[in-house]
Amino acid sequence: MQKIMINDDINKRIDSYLIDVLNFSRSKIQKMLKENYIKVNDKSIKNSYLLKKGDVIEISDYEEEMPSIAAEDMNLDIVYEDDDVIIVNKENGVVVHPAVGNANHTLVNGLMYHSKKLSDVNGSFRPGIVHRIDAYTTGLLMIAKNNEAHDFLAKQLEEKSTTRKYVALVWGVIENDTGTIDAPIGRDRQDRKKMAVTDQNSKEAITHFKVLKRYKNATLIELKLETGRTHQIRVHMNYIGHPVVNDPVYGRRKKIDETGQCLHAKTIGFIHPRTKKYMEFDSELPECFLNILNKFESEEV
Repeated sequence: MQKIMINDDINKRIDSYLIDVLNFSRSKIQKMLKENYIKVNDKSIKNSYLLKKGDVIEISDYEEEMPSIAAEDMNLDIVYEDDDVIIVNKENGVVVHPAVGNANHTLVNGLMYHSKKLSDVNGSFRPGIVHRIDAYTTGLLMIAKNNEAHDFLAKQLEEKSTTRKYVALVWGVIENDTGTIDAPIGRDRQDRKKMAVTDQNSKEAITHFKVLKRYKNATLIELKLETGRTHQIRVHMNYIGHPVVNDPVYGRRKKIDETGQCLHAKTIGFIHPRTKKYMEFDSELPECFLNILNKFESEEV
């Protein structure tokens, strides 16, 4: 259970307040209030309750009901596998794990078919999943086959000791050869489905980039993450005026095709949970990325 003490007279409805604090949708907050997963001063309250100084909000663990998840033969691109970890090269358009309204054709469905052994640290709907990338971001992911491996890998992510390199094609010509974007990311206050650089209810986000090649209207860059916020690269690059090419959410209106953003998780490195030796894996840019890159090479765009 999570408790939040209100230290000021904020004069704000509890549903509006918790949307900002928890980064949940309004409908989810209202459902949690209705089902008494959220109480104030140990009492059930309505959505319209106005918070006041001294109130204590109590939030119980809540997991939305989801249909059972079926294993599916998805012909996964397995880069490496042993008794503890799987390194998978996720293809374009594949969601990492099931969610309400989307229980099929995710990476998890494919992993369940591929392996009978997957960690359950993150619950039955995210077996094996240590970290995520967006549906239309391609590239490498670490998968844990047991809970000990999961905790060991997750700790490395928390301590920022893993190696995670991405390649992206972004609009505009970046003049500096290298750079660092240090800007906190939180939920967009105008559009709750999006993330944004903001000082309100946000978390530290740091992205390093290096120019690989400049084109007439775009730049190919390598990026290294210190943190792993939702949509971090896409938000940060848009923030500095160089949105990822073909990004349907944070990019320019002009799209090259419908394959999604030109962003690839190219390299992943970590200490193996059993051998304690450093391992690093690399992957090639996918065809959908190369097809768009070729258009910039030939100056068709």
